[in-house]
Amino acid sequence: MTELGDHLQASAKVPPVWLVRIISGFRDFLEKFRRKLAPPHVALLEMSLSFWYTQAIFVAAKLGVADHLKCGPRSIVELATATRAHAPSLYRLMRALASIGVFAEDKSGRFALTPMAECLRPDAPNSVCAVAIMTGEDWWWKAWGQILHSVETGKSSFQHVHGMRFFEYMTKNPKAGAIFDRAMATYTSQTGAQVAAAGPFSKARIVVDVGGGHGALIAAVLRRYPDIQGINFDMPATVEAAKGFLESQRLLNRCRVLGGDFFESVPEGGDIYFLQHVLHDWDDENADRILRNCHRAMPPDAKLLLVEMVMPSGNKPFLGKFLDLGVLMMENGARERTEVEYRDLLSEAGFDVTKIIPLPSPDSLIQAAPRA
Repeated sequence: MTELGDHLQASAKVPPVWLVRIISGFRDFLEKFRRKLAPPHVALLEMSLSFWYTQAIFVAAKLGVADHLKCGPRSIVELATATRAHAPSLYRLMRALASIGVFAEDKSGRFALTPMAECLRPDAPNSVCAVAIMTGEDWWWKAWGQILHSVETGKSSFQHVHGMRFFEYMTKNPKAGAIFDRAMATYTSQTGAQVAAAGPFSKARIVVDVGGGHGALIAAVLRRYPDIQGINFDMPATVEAAKGFLESQRLLNRCRVLGGDFFESVPEGGDIYFLQHVLHDWDDENADRILRNCHRAMPPDAKLLLVEMVMPSGNKPFLGKFLDLGVLMMENGARERTEVEYRDLLSEAGFDVTKIIPLPSPDSLIQAAPRA
């Protein structure tokens, strides 16, 4: 079974939304309480220096340290040999990460995995290894380093730094594109089972994933509903990788893989159309083009499902508020949207929102139907 396949099976048991909300609320309370106990300047200083954590975790992920500890604790000399790193410097990295709960050092000086460190293994359930590597890569780091440009101008700092748009850069730089695709596929594989459990798939015959990437989301739906047929639609270069993944999952016989441009058209005849983390990459004009193409392709009784982080009001901590800065950095006009903004966007394209379901992840499932 492939790495993504392991993710899909591991995420099959989705915790109930009420439990996730309780845990999330308790975590937020503890974090606020901790910061209130610390003097304001100490709390702010810690947040200002948090990029240290990002880069330290990136190095550990890039070196594959967690994989070298999966069979048990190892000394720093053993780890340095296995990762081809400088032993004294690697020790300093591991000591720092152990101080925040990523890895643990025992009394004999050996390092072991912790629950967080387990998530740095590429093949672990709920792995964040690919994301940790992406966020530490030079091409990503430089663009984030110029986020001031985006805030001052409203324009993409990625394009300002690299001289081209984000997805153009991914196409022209295959290594970067592969890292980005793995990071997105990892996240999708973890949310796919949640979408499959919450969505209205029981009577569907054909589902179409528009911008489906490597096929992780549609694979989760096809696994749960063995009578459904699928279409995974994305750029030609991307869907070539989807063929291999779906074949490895023994799903290619139930899922057509089609290449194309969703700004021009999307496949016709589906009962349900997905757009997962697609619209947040685009301004309202381009998002409208994608939605209208979906509307034209859909039968009157079909359904549209958006998987997005719906922005809440107020000061409540929410991952989407910082992801919003991430898409601001990536693409001109890209942004996370509120419920009202999604309703307005969908209405302009000819859809009525019928239901919004919060998922255990920070995402929500927005269900819409084409207006006659």
